[in-house]
Amino acid sequence: MIPNLCSFVGDTPLVELEVSFDNAAIRLFAKLEMFNPGGSIKDRPALFMIRQAMADGKITGASHLVESSSGNLAIAIAMIARQMKLEFTAVIDPNITKNNRELIETYGGKIELVDEKDEEGGYLQSRICRVRRLLDELPNAVWLNQYANPDNRRSHYEGVGAEIVRDMPVEPTHAFIGVSTCGTIMGVARRLREAWPTVRIVAVDVVGSVIFGSPGGKRRLPGIGASRVPEQLDTREIDEVVYVTDWESILGCHRLVREEGLLAGGSSGSIIAAIEKMAPRLPRGAVIVTIMPDRGERYLDTVYNRNWLSESDRVRRPLDESHRVLAKFRELQSVNRS
Repeated sequence: MIPNLCSFVGDTPLVELEVSFDNAAIRLFAKLEMFNPGGSIKDRPALFMIRQAMADGKITGASHLVESSSGNLAIAIAMIARQMKLEFTAVIDPNITKNNRELIETYGGKIELVDEKDEEGGYLQSRICRVRRLLDELPNAVWLNQYANPDNRRSHYEGVGAEIVRDMPVEPTHAFIGVSTCGTIMGVARRLREAWPTVRIVAVDVVGSVIFGSPGGKRRLPGIGASRVPEQLDTREIDEVVYVTDWESILGCHRLVREEGLLAGGSSGSIIAAIEKMAPRLPRGAVIVTIMPDRGERYLDTVYNRNWLSESDRVRRPLDESHRVLAKFRELQSVNRS
């Protein structure tokens, strides 16, 4: 039988990159998720969540899928929903790129735009409120709920995490993983620790994100950070967090193109920026594995446009202000609760 497009989700390449970090003796391996059919790692949870919901009887041929996403997950769901002949509505906000909106609509997805900011200054809570309203208004509406659905992290535990364990030629000392809904880092961290108990899990977040208790603020980069703490975050799975600015992330993207010929999305630049910051504190001979979530063509008018950020937004943040060991963060949380 000839496989359909969904059969090609996963089994993406794992490559060793040659990016140098101040002459530090670091080996860097990257899982290139832009090779998924929809162009991003979000193909994995989209397909996994839909299949599990179908197996549980929550999704039928008459279902209308609804999800809060202005980026890759909405594109992935729109692609898969089109293949499965399902209706889909993406709840988006004004930060969506023109390219992403056009991709969702080209796949046949409907758009529900939310332009009221939430109390954190972002749109996430407002989008979720709109999703809940649509569940009451649309016949046979089903919310996959990437933020709390355990099948999100399971898709990464059984998918990209298992593939990294299978394909890594050497044992990694560190895994640098970007965070947003936290499904990826939760699933991958658990799978990597089962294989390599001493691996250090380093979350890469963006300044302005509240995931790890920092104050909320303006964020321009899609696909990384959040204006609320995701339900599935378990900080016990994470050892450290490194914050990067939007500008540092953009520089990281341009560096990947310049040194590797790799056109990757914005959060991949965040990871390169985070490793560059942390390089002086990493042990000699460190072996890092990371995940590059999507391709860069979707960011040509933003991340790859050098005039996208104003001069005032082109800021760097030193390592001492950017690095946090989460064991100390968990101790502080425990004291605050008691």
